[in-house]
Amino acid sequence: MTQPTLFSFIFFLTNMLVSGKHIPTTLQGPFHPITIHFDPSLRRGSDDIPMDDPRLKKNVTSMFPEQIALALSTPTSMWVSWVTGDAQIGPNVTALDPTSVASEVWYGKESGKYSSKKRGNATVYSQLYPFEGLFNYTSAIIHHVRIDGLEPETKYYYRCGDSSLPAMSEEHVFETFPLPAQNSYPRRIAVIGDLGLTRNSSTTIDHLSKNDPSLILMVGDLTYANQYLTTGGKGVPCFSCAFPDAPIRETYQPRWDGWGRFMEPLVSRVPMMVIEGNHEIEPQAAGITFKSYLTRFALPAKESGSSSNFYYSFDAGGVHFIMLGAYVDYNSTGAQYAWLKEDLRKVDRTVTPWLVTAWHPPWYNSYSSHYQEFECMRQEMEQLLYHYGVDIVFSGHVHAYERMNRVYNYTLDACGPIYITVGDGGNIEKVDVDHADEPGKCPSQGDNMPEIGGVCHLNFSSGPAKGNFCWDRQPEWSAYRESSFGHGILEKSGYIQGG
Repeated sequence: MTQPTLFSFIFFLTNMLVSGKHIPTTLQGPFHPITIHFDPSLRRGSDDIPMDDPRLKKNVTSMFPEQIALALSTPTSMWVSWVTGDAQIGPNVTALDPTSVASEVWYGKESGKYSSKKRGNATVYSQLYPFEGLFNYTSAIIHHVRIDGLEPETKYYYRCGDSSLPAMSEEHVFETFPLPAQNSYPRRIAVIGDLGLTRNSSTTIDHLSKNDPSLILMVGDLTYANQYLTTGGKGVPCFSCAFPDAPIRETYQPRWDGWGRFMEPLVSRVPMMVIEGNHEIEPQAAGITFKSYLTRFALPAKESGSSSNFYYSFDAGGVHFIMLGAYVDYNSTGAQYAWLKEDLRKVDRTVTPWLVTAWHPPWYNSYSSHYQEFECMRQEMEQLLYHYGVDIVFSGHVHAYERMNRVYNYTLDACGPIYITVGDGGNIEKVDVDHADEPGKCPSQGDNMPEIGGVCHLNFSSGPAKGNFCWDRQPEWSAYRESSFGHGILEKSGYIQGG
């Protein structure tokens, strides 16, 4: 297969701008491993932004929309989501009636002139705990409307809300993508993982916004609401360390509302595609999990033939994106694998030459944190992705940056994908600095157990680390690693013939 356009991945650090330098392509690899060590004179993180910060406080009244966000549906349609009303938190909460307010979007190609109107649905969710002293939560009303009939590469103006109250939002604007085709790509795609809601997170989003992306990939661990007790207070870097007697992994759900307000200036004009991470599990009463994630986001699951928002796919110009779920069944006998196999089979590389996948925890990772944690998932799925020629894989989970050489089954392979870990958005758990190949930093086989899924830790069977659980140097498949906060940019940069 030939790929007519080169995408370069540029990692932007919060305190460094890359400019005026030649950016090598993966065709020049494999590269000699490079490590940029963390400066011990710097702080490894920052505190969370408090809920009374202006960026997190509710600034609309009554049933006016807030937390407005976009997500891609198809090349000619878009999801618009928002929240109205007031959430409740306390020992006893009563859910709002989602039918009490309409879900409308007005949109058109001229400012102030809305030639189309669509209605959607509304819902609420609750986070309930059967333990004395813990607060319960029920959300405000969450709206999702799918607007369609959109023309490619066109600017649309829209308002959302309930016109009968009247309670419509101010006007917002977005621009559609080119239709899927060779040489037809989004201008710039931002990639973020493990963002959170700290001062560092704010710096990341401010810098990302200045880079003016046309699409955002959010590869899991969004709000870190589960770094709090249900009663709120101060978020902590380590929940189990600070609250060893907590009866369950608690979560302070108002952080989700604060995060939605914090992100609205960006995601009300730029579509954001999310996938779940471990911080979205959020267990509650009756074994219910992922309720916030599943309710707050509209994603193209149905449009892509998936039965679940845990995994889905979409096209953005000449790129086909596949978002996979690491915290649901990924075994080769399961529904997700069957869906993935069919989705890959249907990809037409003459229309979408680039094939990009993303999920939260990395398969290839030389940091001590989360080392080999999702080896089971790799063993189940890697061969399928390799067979269909996936180009790039994005993950988060590890709070650092790492880019791999092209690799397959821990062996350098020119036909393997480029794996990139970008789990360093700025969250409260702080940046990871230890590498598994450094003296005394190799985890034990009993460390790094996944919160959901099996354990398949292994010793390497070939290469310089044969017979060992960890390398004694930076692995040859690890091209570059750096402990710092930031985000990534995937963008078109030229024309080449690729393999």
